[in-house]
Amino acid sequence: MKLNGTHQLLVYADDVRILGGSIKIKIHRTIILLVVLYGCETCSLPLREERKLRVFENRVLRMFGPKRDEATRDWRKLQNKELKDLYASPNIAQVIKSRRMRWAGVVSSMGDRRGIYRVLVGRSEGKRPLGRPRKIILR
Repeated sequence: MKLNGTHQLLVYADDVRILGGSIKIKIHRTIILLVVLYGCETCSLPLREERKLRVFENRVLRMFGPKRDEATRDWRKLQNKELKDLYASPNIAQVIKSRRMRWAGVVSSMGDRRGIYRVLVGRSEGKRPLGRPRKIILR
């Protein structure tokens, strides 16, 4: 999953320091989430991809910048928990899972004649022979 172009846009916007925090959140919700979540209802999400999405989301949320430590007066990067509290929205993997459940509800309300419904329910038509296909010699 490569989303470097979108990430580079945000890094540039963060480097320029033109945008405030609320604008950055709006950009994240309207551009980045739409790109990442496009077609997520039908694709699988293995644990490896879920981890990559979590890392990507934390990387994008770091656009809020560093935080000044009160005790030492030094700048430090925000921790993942602080990023989650600052953004206050479910992570991308949870959104994908909830959209997939919503899509399953839509498919379950479809009729029996629709192919996608038969795939979801598991009813197939016809029989397939067991084992590997026999070799056919064409003359």
